[in-house]
Amino acid sequence: MRLWTPVGQAVALLLGPYAEVVLHDPDTDRVLAIWNPMTTRGPGAPSLLGELDELDPSARDVFGPYEKLLADGRRLSSVSAVLREPGGKAAAVLCINLDRTPLERAAAVLSAFGAPTAHRPEPLFEQDWNEHVQHIVGEYVRECGRPVERLTRADRLAVLARLDDAKIFAVRRAAPVVAGVLQVSRSTLYGLLAEVRAPNAKDPMV
Repeated sequence: MRLWTPVGQAVALLLGPYAEVVLHDPDTDRVLAIWNPMTTRGPGAPSLLGELDELDPSARDVFGPYEKLLADGRRLSSVSAVLREPGGKAAAVLCINLDRTPLERAAAVLSAFGAPTAHRPEPLFEQDWNEHVQHIVGEYVRECGRPVERLTRADRLAVLARLDDAKIFAVRRAAPVVAGVLQVSRSTLYGLLAEVRAPNAKDPMV
């Protein structure tokens, strides 16, 4: 216990009130020490380490992270490590139970804050062709999962087809703007656009 107590204290201090750290004695199946307890158990309480026998180790002598639930509904991510003596005998088991509630609340707030609450008001943007270019290219980038600088030739043909359908190139000086957004030269843009507009052009998505 003298050997592993500083480890438990250090983890508890680092993760603050959101992590329960428990040191178990595998010989007596009792709790040796506990920091930031989330339940009423304390030193001397039954460890009930039999649960580890039902888990597949994620690494040598390490189990988890696995999920636990508290009676108040909080979800925990838990990891358990078997601590061995030089001879290989299990000297203790260290368990860390991390309360995921603050992370889940933060994720919910960020998701709600960043999510649009209404459809894009097209009349507001129909005259702003620059905004329209950004929207069409950005929409395609999100769909394909690749940033603009990693778009393939087929990707650029597909984007240009969408821009052409939206009559973007009917606007004077649109080509240089589109070339800049797609990060290609103006001559490359004109070549790709000619291919898109060719009567026998292949499907740009192919």
